[in-house]
Order: sequence, then structure tokens, then C-alpha cells
Amino acid sequence: MDEKKLLAERFEAHRGHLLAVAYRILGSGSEAEDAVQETWLKAARADTSAVENLGGWLTTVVGRVCLDMLRSRKSRREEALGSEDTAPVVRVSRRDPEEEALLEDSVGSAMLVVLDRLSPAERLAFVLHDMFAVPFNDIAPIVERTPETTQRLASRARQRVRGESTAHEGDRMRRYRAVEAFLQAARDGEFEALLTMLDPGVTYRVDEAARLLGAGSDMDGAQALAERLNGRAQMARPALLDGEPGVLVALRGRLLLVLTLRFEGDRIAEINAIADETRLAAIELAVP
Repeated sequence: MDEKKLLAERFEAHRGHLLAVAYRILGSGSEAEDAVQETWLKAARADTSAVENLGGWLTTVVGRVCLDMLRSRKSRREEALGSEDTAPVVRVSRRDPEEEALLEDSVGSAMLVVLDRLSPAERLAFVLHDMFAVPFNDIAPIVERTPETTQRLASRARQRVRGESTAHEGDRMRRYRAVEAFLQAARDGEFEALLTMLDPGVTYRVDEAARLLGAGSDMDGAQALAERLNGRAQMARPALLDGEPGVLVALRGRLLLVLTLRFEGDRIAEINAIADETRLAAIELAVP
């Protein structure tokens, strides 16, 4: 069989894995496909006859391609911020919206938002090592660091993604599970369940940016808020906001707003909807 044809067949066998790696690094289905295509072009031009582990080799190649794309994206963002006449850089997907949604669900929209706050090198090291078990010795040449420094990069990223441990970790995770159950009840339209999770005197406050996004207006009382949320929250996901359980709403990896929560015992007593960009940027996000 022709060597190029054989290589193409072997590459196709790894395509799904490469797409999964690229999507987690880039957070965009169309960019992930571009990265995989560029990886194929590099593989087709290279001499792979001596490569024993083609899957591992291709993973490092797609990682290097993705890192270049992340750095280019970061540079474009910085240029946009430095120019008053330049519109913000927005990732536009060329994939079918349903395909993009399936990809996002496979990773988690909250995770994509948190990953987007890492530096390119941190994101690459964390994704390749923690999600795909690539050894630090193989990641180090991609990020141009020593294996020890690469390990520290991944550790720092892991801490930012997962959040700081606290002395009351058990209580925090109990509240996090309560937020998960609350959102599920809202999505499923379980009105009575919502009422049991809300303090009777719960308050709901909305900043102007959140109001413009359709988050509603200020209201008080469990009955009114449960009616407002019943059957909604399809795009809402639990997350840690400044170390405490809360909610974020994102679309294709782009953060739209967050809901900070205050508990009284086991019930939610206060919800604040925040979409102001300055306030969002100041909030530390994590996914436990």
C-alpha cells in the first residue's frame, strides 16, 4: 500500500482523539477542526517511518498547533484592547450549532470558561497532562520549558481550575451539590422542589448589564423567584465563584453572567446576577 495512503488511514483512526484534544485546548469546534487539519498537513510532510507511537506523536503535534493558535488569539485580543476603533475579538463557529452544543456538553461550559482564563502554556499543560495523561517530558518541548517547570505550570493551572481547598471543604461541596440540584429542578420545572431550596425571604438582585441580558428585575420572596426560575436555567451551570458555590451562564465558552449565592443553613437566601464586564473579570472562577 502507498505510504501516504497508509498514513492517511492511520491518521483517520486518531482523528476523533485529536479533535477532542484540540477542542479542550481551544474551546471552539471550528478552530479545533482547523488545528486537526493543520496537524494532518504537518504529518503528511514529515517522515513518520521511525515513529513508533503515532498517536502520541500526533497528540504533541496538535498540541503545538493549538498553542500557536492560542498565542495568536491572545495577541489579537491585546491588539483589540489597545485600539478604540477595533471591535472585540469574538470566536465565530462554522460548525452546526447542534454539533457545537454537543461538543460543549462533552467538556462542560463552566470548564471552558475557566480554561479560557488560563495562559496558553498553562491551558496546554493542564489539558494534555490532566485530561489526556500526556507525560510532562513530552509536553515540555511544546511549551519550551523544562519538565519540572511544565509540571509547575500544570499544577498552577489545576489549582486555578479546581479552586483552593478550604478548611470547610465538606460544607462547600454540600452547598455545591445543592446548587446542582437547584439548577436541575429549575430546568425540569419542579416548582415545589425549588420552593424547598429557597429561603422564604430570599432576595434576587440584578445589575444593569444582567437586566439587559434578560436576567429579569429585582424581586423578593421564594414564591416569586421560584415562579421566575421554573422551567428555565438551561444554560446555567454550577461553578465556584471566589471560592464559593454559585452559577455561571455561558454560550460557546463565552461567559455571559454569574449568579452569586448566599446560603442560610441549607437554603438559598440571596442571589445576585452580575454581568458587568469589570465585575466579571474580578471574580475568580473554578470548577471543583
